[in-house]
Amino acid sequence: MKYNYGYNRPGDYKHLVVNEPKPLLEFLLANLGESRSKVKATLQGRGIKVDGKCVTQFDFPLQPGMKVAVSQSKRNQSAFKSRYVKIVYEDRWLVVVEKNVGILSMAAGHSSLNVKSVLDDYFSKSRQKCRAHVVHRLDRDTSGLMVYAKDMETEQIFEHNWHDIVYDRRYVAIVSGEVMDDGGTIANWLKDNKAYITFSSPVDNGGKYAVTHFHVLDRTTEHSLVEYKLETGRKNQIRVHSADMGHPVCGDVKYGNGDDPLHRLCLHAYMLCFTHPITHEPMEFATQIPTSFKQVMKK
Repeated sequence: MKYNYGYNRPGDYKHLVVNEPKPLLEFLLANLGESRSKVKATLQGRGIKVDGKCVTQFDFPLQPGMKVAVSQSKRNQSAFKSRYVKIVYEDRWLVVVEKNVGILSMAAGHSSLNVKSVLDDYFSKSRQKCRAHVVHRLDRDTSGLMVYAKDMETEQIFEHNWHDIVYDRRYVAIVSGEVMDDGGTIANWLKDNKAYITFSSPVDNGGKYAVTHFHVLDRTTEHSLVEYKLETGRKNQIRVHSADMGHPVCGDVKYGNGDDPLHRLCLHAYMLCFTHPITHEPMEFATQIPTSFKQVMKK
């Protein structure tokens, strides 16, 4: 599912009247026809009013005759505009974004374009007293879904419990050549050399054990569209494992073979599923496979 979060404009509300005693969340689920996660996001985003007062308490006791107003507005676009970053979901503890190609996850050197600074600027302009805390990273040339914490407590929970919290991460890539196997698993040890190039070894070389599952979604004689599911999340894992298969990711200047149909690294993080570190709700996000990837497969 793909969730959206909105800041509220005055008057842009759906109005409901309470007929029987009921907790607020239960009332909203019964009357809005929305998912539990989306309703909770609206609550946490201060999008619910009871008798004119903003309420964020899930179990707030409603009584007959009370009036509930639910924000119907989309995000105030003046608060967030970026050609490189799209906010997919936001609540008081975290924000999920879809990043474009060409932007770093966090700063590296002076005045480098990065998602963290874009989000910090957005938080400041929207008068949120928080900062973006990096939880995990995507390479500059990889697009797709990322999550950032809005406080240190949430960031620490993610950091110390990442493998327990995140239960599904998938990427999609255009790789060079026709992958004949419909699916499989690649497992080996990954380690950087002195030039910071990651290389693999079938035996323990002092590096980190890495496991990637792959599934071919489409193929031509020249390219294959492959889904990768990460069991571990090592540096350059998919790129190295794809090259190990003999089918490197297209546009990969580091581990590729020069096949570059889109003039970009053809790797996109398209699915991210985790248990919310605070509310413990299952949070599942998926983007569309990039249109340009589909166009390559049509040729």
